[in-house]
Amino acid sequence: MEELLKQQRNEITEYHIYTRLAALASDPENRRVLEEIAAQERKHYDFWKKVTGREVAPQRWAVTAFVWLARLFGLAFALRFMEQGEHEALDFYDKVADRYPEARIFRKEEEEHEEKLIALLEDPSLNYAGAIVLGLNDALVELTGTLAGLTFAFDNGLVIATTGLVMGVAAALSMAASGYLASREAEQEDVDPVTSAIYTGVAYIATVVVLVLPYFLIPQPKVALVIMLALTLLIIAGYNYYISVARGLSFRRRFLEMALISLGVAVISFGIGSAAKLLFGIEVD
Repeated sequence: MEELLKQQRNEITEYHIYTRLAALASDPENRRVLEEIAAQERKHYDFWKKVTGREVAPQRWAVTAFVWLARLFGLAFALRFMEQGEHEALDFYDKVADRYPEARIFRKEEEEHEEKLIALLEDPSLNYAGAIVLGLNDALVELTGTLAGLTFAFDNGLVIATTGLVMGVAAALSMAASGYLASREAEQEDVDPVTSAIYTGVAYIATVVVLVLPYFLIPQPKVALVIMLALTLLIIAGYNYYISVARGLSFRRRFLEMALISLGVAVISFGIGSAAKLLFGIEVD
């Protein structure tokens, strides 16, 4: 009975989630698919309600959480994240299918959910993922290398942070301009060059601010360097998790690729900075 009530609660919760997300969808086809899936979830709930003879309330926190996920990270991310939990429902249907044959039909409908979403879902925010990658990846590669080199060339956190910030903002403006020109030349109907440039620039500047912040807050530059590199890994992990969920891609491969590139450049720059300090005898305290 506990498992039946749990599944019944999941069904009514997902009904409310899909209904709320349908209301947020600007694309008519997206809205139609989400409303269709919501109706199926309601049908499943009504069936289990007859079986248990009890009314259960949805998990309001889950409904609110997924609505905010969609608002903050886009519809594609929220829906794919939710579909990751469908495996538990499929296992439940397999377990009770002999006693309740309707569960086989429900299982098939649940499997079709993901296929429909993949085939029909259009999320405009993902059209600019390439622009975000351009700003994010370039900032990570250039700033980790620059800050690592400066750390071993100058033993002054304020000088390192200020230099990195000035270089980073200048590079962000240049990168945004390049992103605008690249998008205009590509002539993609669903990508606005100005919006693409803004995504690139904002992603770059935001990354710059996060990476230079430890040097402003921590007096010891080498300690700040370690924290900066840790933040680099966190940024790479966070972004790649988002893309892996939203687009159904491999998280491990993309994370390792970006991390190795960024940290590899930092190690090389570390060597260059150390060599410059020894060769030119630079001391900034």
